[in-house]
Amino acid sequence: PAARDAISVLEHGRLPHLSPIGKDPLAIQVHFHNMFYAYPQRGRQMRVLSGIDIALWDLAGKLLGQPVSKLLGGNFRDEIPLYSHCAGGDFLSKEAWRERAQGLQDDPHGFKAYKIDIHHPLGVPMQQYIPSISTDDARKVHRAYTLAREALGDDIDIIVHCHCELDVTSAIRVAQAIEPINPLFYEDPLAPEFSESWLALRRATRLPLMTGENIALAEQALPFLQHQAVNYLQPDLINSGGITGTRMIADLAALYRIPICLHNVSGLALNMASQQFSAALFNCPMMECTRTADHAPEAASNAPVIKNGKMLVSTLPGLGLDLDQDYLKANRAEGEPWWDEQ
Repeated sequence: PAARDAISVLEHGRLPHLSPIGKDPLAIQVHFHNMFYAYPQRGRQMRVLSGIDIALWDLAGKLLGQPVSKLLGGNFRDEIPLYSHCAGGDFLSKEAWRERAQGLQDDPHGFKAYKIDIHHPLGVPMQQYIPSISTDDARKVHRAYTLAREALGDDIDIIVHCHCELDVTSAIRVAQAIEPINPLFYEDPLAPEFSESWLALRRATRLPLMTGENIALAEQALPFLQHQAVNYLQPDLINSGGITGTRMIADLAALYRIPICLHNVSGLALNMASQQFSAALFNCPMMECTRTADHAPEAASNAPVIKNGKMLVSTLPGLGLDLDQDYLKANRAEGEPWWDEQ
């Protein structure tokens, strides 16, 4: 089943342009790159084991009648500042940016920071590898983010959101193009593993660099910290070892005075786990979430509460999950047994 599922994701997933299915079978190097590097792969076992770790913390909280944040040592904050995501479209049009900015400013959640993706001004699909961008591409990037800043004003922070597309020269070229807008972060411009490339970029720009959603466990985070290669780490609980593994990363980062901003673009369970974790972290100034994080049909109650750009931290036991069992049962994968039927 795991193999069939992985193949199905290639064929029917959200990034079909990376799939080798139906394409030239002799373009082996291209398919290898697209499968393994264009979209950084997160091992299936890592995600499953991380999920088990998160579930154990939830269970411990329920058994002890305490929220997970208390089990982690207590709350440094009861509301988590958030950043979310900007919609795509034409990034080179002033009128389009005016309309897009109005929509973001009217969002009732009150987000004060948004990720803006670089692939739109480059005119390529998300997460398509770009070995080198031209000076003309850099001018498009400069124009897109300049228009974004003009439309959003200075009260909304901008995160320049890459997906590990760029080589070092291009990453530096983009950094130069976006420096005038003073972005909050410059995220994932290079391949996710630590290398001297990150230090070359660090020496070439004053921009705050961020990476980490694709790192697993503390040993992959450590060289970034030892070399002061980035300003922020953004591990993901489901990719980085669950609550236990990510806490190890966060504690290491605190020793180096590096902040942690959790990557969090999944559903209800990860939102609730991420808020509990972030509340208990001294070095967690912000957290990512989607603009629809509070729309959680799988919650019987206690869906995430987002106001004024912040997520309220639940005080219910465990992760604060109150799941609608009927909804879950009605939306099972085909052939998946119900828990009490196994």
